[in-house]
Amino acid sequence: MRLIAEGALDDGDVEQLAERLGVTSRHLRRLFTKHLGASPLAIAHTQRLHFAKRLIDQTSMPMQDVATAAGYGSVRRFNDTFRKVYGRAPRELRGVRTSQSNGDAGGLTVRLKYRQPFDWRYLLDFFAARAIPGVEAVCDGAYLRTITLGEGAGTIMLRDDPRNSDLKLTLYGASTASIFPIVQRVRSIFDLDAPVADIAEVLAADKSLATLLRANPGVRVPGAWDGFELTVRAILGQQVSVKAATTLAGRIVERYGVDAGVDTGLPEGAPRYLFPGPERLMRARFNDMGLVGSRARTIREVARAVVRGGISFDGSQSVAEFCEVLKAIRGIGEWTAQYVAMRALKNPDAFPASDLGLLRAFDAPGRIRMRPAELKLRAEHWRPWRAYAALLLWSQTPDTGG
Repeated sequence: MRLIAEGALDDGDVEQLAERLGVTSRHLRRLFTKHLGASPLAIAHTQRLHFAKRLIDQTSMPMQDVATAAGYGSVRRFNDTFRKVYGRAPRELRGVRTSQSNGDAGGLTVRLKYRQPFDWRYLLDFFAARAIPGVEAVCDGAYLRTITLGEGAGTIMLRDDPRNSDLKLTLYGASTASIFPIVQRVRSIFDLDAPVADIAEVLAADKSLATLLRANPGVRVPGAWDGFELTVRAILGQQVSVKAATTLAGRIVERYGVDAGVDTGLPEGAPRYLFPGPERLMRARFNDMGLVGSRARTIREVARAVVRGGISFDGSQSVAEFCEVLKAIRGIGEWTAQYVAMRALKNPDAFPASDLGLLRAFDAPGRIRMRPAELKLRAEHWRPWRAYAALLLWSQTPDTGG
């Protein structure tokens, strides 16, 4: 379902999706029919249709642009689909509402519903502490960052609207065709669809986590816009503070980053640079930046592996296999691999058991600090939501957690 939401069936190829998942297309269709009562393509079409309806309800975009954003090849097909589903034309659904603005000063704003409870403040603090200078920023209660999607670049800004249980996503410089995949990726980054009741039911069985859940019932696992960027950030965070790693990441952007080229309508303080891609960093020297030589070599090795296809951040792959591939690179251990799996692959059960902040969370007067093996054993009872347990434990030690 997550892969479909991210556009895996935009070309209508169920066979290719089934191959990514390691099953036959016939078995995949059988599973969808059994558990969802609809085919994979029907689910994909429904998601696109609902997205188009949100654009009609929330924006003043021309219908041609709405059709393009929702992935319809033609306005005629778009109109026909709407009439079949809603019994009226798209223009009739928009009704008399014409005064709503498309967004903030040149941006397009779309509202993204989330499940309650939702702890926006903790997410914002998490991103603020790790914001890469020039690429990300947190100011006036909003999160901003530059993005790339295909050949295009843009900037996104998010604000919380707790009264309506949604985030206001404003896009600057994004092409019409990229709106849907951007929205889906943002939903993943901010974990808007987390099954909070299921998570709480498992984690509350541990008394320590139950106490933390009462203080933070809306815990989410922050994702990442780009897997390679996060991996570099995780490497920089090895054995140093969050602040130190953020400073190093900012220096890399200052030297190797590229201007996003978005100037129109950006709010004050918005970041303007794109994090350098693997092609740019695979030969980077990183000299005179305060970066340890071994870390620089590891970043170059990761960049080469990504360019050559040895490492991908496809969420459908086996997490265990992904971690083994990543750990085969000198300088990457279990902590880094699990951290990347947690945030880039959005695996809800990833767990960096050797993390100092997680181990410190169980400190008590007169007690010897818990060892990674002990923590890993205790965490068996938190499956399959160990990543959420990690975020709860990190909430006690803000300067830890990558």
